[in-house]
Amino acid sequence: MTMEIYENMKKAYYNNIFDVTRLEEYVHLVIYGLLAFFTPFMLGHPQMVVGTVVNAYLILGATYLKGHKLLPLIILPTFGVVARGMLFGPFTIFVIYMIPFIWAGNAILTYSYRWLRHAKMNYALSVAIGATFKTAFLFGAAYALVKFSIVPALFLTTMGLFQLYTALAGGAVAWGVVWGVEKLSKRA
Repeated sequence: MTMEIYENMKKAYYNNIFDVTRLEEYVHLVIYGLLAFFTPFMLGHPQMVVGTVVNAYLILGATYLKGHKLLPLIILPTFGVVARGMLFGPFTIFVIYMIPFIWAGNAILTYSYRWLRHAKMNYALSVAIGATFKTAFLFGAAYALVKFSIVPALFLTTMGLFQLYTALAGGAVAWGVVWGVEKLSKRA
């Protein structure tokens, strides 16, 4: 059984959910990477919109890119937020302590979604489970950092249900894009 799980995880990592050419995959990578980094600059506030858009790019990337090509999408949004310095105003410096956890949370969302989709779970449930795992992880990390007085309690709110809402909303936006692309490609 464990070998079967390993093989399924390996398949989910190396194979796209949808067949795309190498060129299409690189176009997706460049577009999503640029948008993921520059979204905080372009949209500014509110965080709900920025988080939703970034999570949509993460799900779209997980849909169209191979596993290792997701890494830029996982890390670039946090650099954009810190460079813009807008997310938490005077508390933005504390985001630096959360960066490794945010990267891990983004990886949890994207890779769990990919694995569940390759396991033939439906789209909505795959996104919901990935979003729940991401939220639980980020809230746990924020809780520990607050308890050790490393970050202020504000992070419990932003790394809690807020993450769930933006991941679910981003999943809904990504589903709309995937559905639209599928409809357009069938017409062509």
